[in-house]
Amino acid sequence: MTWDRFPAFHTGVLEATRRAMQEACGGGALSCRFAYVYPDGPAPYYSVYAPGRPDQELEQWDAIKAAASEAILALGGTITHHHSVGRDHASWYRREAPELFTAALGATKTELDPAGIMNPGVLLPPAAAHRDDDGGIT
Repeated sequence: MTWDRFPAFHTGVLEATRRAMQEACGGGALSCRFAYVYPDGPAPYYSVYAPGRPDQELEQWDAIKAAASEAILALGGTITHHHSVGRDHASWYRREAPELFTAALGATKTELDPAGIMNPGVLLPPAAAHRDDDGGIT
């Protein structure tokens, strides 16, 4: 996020996340730190601390994560930085990754990992591998 856009971005992420925490958990705490700082802007890192209800923790987390992630994208942020993407961020990442990059990455992965065993479903949607008539994996 660039410095000039950070105040509005930060306010929007805080509002959306706090609202989701209130709805899902009845409250909680939210913090932000800069994971990295660059001349053109910071890389904010948000942490959520909220009470979990037994057997509802995953649903609560999913609701809060979705609200924060939607706000990040809507306010012009990027869903990932130095921690990469991972399955937790994958659906939002796929929405922001350029189509050309995704196609190039998919072609590279098909060539280097034809069986699709390296981190399936993380950066690209999982694809079913199958054997062609010559016994090769496609």
